[in-house]
Amino acid sequence: MVSPSETMAAGLSLSAFSKATELKSRIWFTLLALIIYRLGTYIPVPGIDPVTLGEIFKRHGGGILGMFDMFAGGALKRMTIFALNVMPYITASIIIQLLTAIVPSFEAMKKEGESGRVRLNQYSRYLTVVFAIVQSSALAVGLENMMGSSGSAVIIPGLFFRISTIITLTGGTVFLMWLGEQITARGIGNGVSLIIYAGIVANLPQAMAQTLELGRTGAMSTWFILFIIVLVVAVLAVVVFFERAQRRILVNYPKRQVGNKMYGGEASHLPLKLNTSGVIPPIFASSLLLFPLTLASFTDVQQKGGFMSDLVVQLGHGKPLFLLLYAGLIMFFAFFYTAVVFNPVETADNLKKYGGFVPGIRPGKNTADYFDYVLTRLTALGAIYLVVVCLLPEILMNQSAVPFYLGGTSLLIVVSVTIDTISRIQSHLIAHQYEGLIKKAKLRGIK
Repeated sequence: MVSPSETMAAGLSLSAFSKATELKSRIWFTLLALIIYRLGTYIPVPGIDPVTLGEIFKRHGGGILGMFDMFAGGALKRMTIFALNVMPYITASIIIQLLTAIVPSFEAMKKEGESGRVRLNQYSRYLTVVFAIVQSSALAVGLENMMGSSGSAVIIPGLFFRISTIITLTGGTVFLMWLGEQITARGIGNGVSLIIYAGIVANLPQAMAQTLELGRTGAMSTWFILFIIVLVVAVLAVVVFFERAQRRILVNYPKRQVGNKMYGGEASHLPLKLNTSGVIPPIFASSLLLFPLTLASFTDVQQKGGFMSDLVVQLGHGKPLFLLLYAGLIMFFAFFYTAVVFNPVETADNLKKYGGFVPGIRPGKNTADYFDYVLTRLTALGAIYLVVVCLLPEILMNQSAVPFYLGGTSLLIVVSVTIDTISRIQSHLIAHQYEGLIKKAKLRGIK
C-alpha cells in the first residue's frame, strides 16, 4: 500500500519535473551525448580484418582485453575509434590524485581552490594524451602480431597503419574526454562515469539473451536461471545498501558573541562512507592479475609446460591462487586509496581552525586519531564487502560456466553511477522548487 503522503510527494515531484525546463534540457543533452558515444563504438579503425580479429578476441578475451572491452561497451572487440574508451583519462586522473597526496607542489595546488583544480585538470588532460598515445602504439603493434587462421588481423601492416591507428585511437579518447566534460557541465551526472555506465549497460541485453539461449538448449536448467536472477537482485540490494552506508560523526560548534548577537552553537555531522575507495580497488586488482595472463596468452608459455605454465593455469578465473591474490589486492588497494583521499590530520586541523569539535574528544591530535580509528574499521568492513561482491561472480563463472559477469566491478559501477545520477536529479528538482517559492514570495511582497 502507498500512503497518501507518498502519493502527494510523488505528484509534486512529477509536477516539478514537468516544469523544470533546465533539468529536462540537461537530460536530453546527456541522452544525445551518450547516443553519439554509442554510434562511435561501431565506427571501425581503418585497415582491420574484422573476421580475423573476432577469432583472435575469442581466444584472448578472458584476460585484461575482456575487462577493458566490458568498460568500452564492445568497442575494443570491434576495434573501433573508441576502443581505448576513457580508460587513459581515468588512469591519468588517478595518478594526478595520488600525486596530490605525495608531491608537495601538487598538494599546494589542491589547496589553492578553483584555480588549483583547473590546473590539476589540465595536467590530467595532458597525461591522458600521453597514455592514449602509448596504449594505442602498443595496440597497433599488437594487432600486427596477432595471427588468426586466415592470417594477420591487419590487412596491410606497416608504418602507415601504426601512425593512422595511433592518431585515430588517441583522437577518439580525447573526444570522449571532451564529451564527458560537456556532460558534466551541461548535462546531468558525471560524464566520464556515465560513458562507462553506458558501455556496460549496452552489453546487458546480449548477456541476458545468451543466458536464456542456454536455458532453451538445455545447457542450463530453468531452476538455475531463476536462481541467478534471484542472486542478481540480492547482490544489487547488498551493493545499494553498502554504497549508501555511512558513519555520521557528530561535530559541535561553540557559541560566540559578535556585538549583541550570539552565533554558532550548532551541531552538524561528518559523514564517512563505508566504501570510501569506490570501484578503484577491483579495477586495480583486476588489471594487475589479468595483465600477466594476457601476456601469456600471446606467447607460447602454456605450450612449453613447466612451472610458468602451471602458474598461468592457477592464475585463471576461479582458481584458488587467483581468488586469494584477488582478495588480497582488493583489500590492499581499499586501504591505500582511502588513505590517499581522506587525511584524518588535515580534517581534524580544519575542524579545530573553525572551532568545531567531536563531543568527548579533544581537538587536534586526539581527534585525528579518533578519525583514523573509525575510518580503519569502516575500511576493513568495506574491503570485506568488495571482496565478497567481486569473488562471487568469479566462483560462479568457474563452477557453473555462467556466460556473463554477475557482479564485481561492472555491478559496482552501474549501481554507483545510478545512485549518483538520481541524487543529482533530485537536487535539481529541490533547487527548482525553492526558486519557485522565492519567486512567489517576492511577488506577494510587491503586491
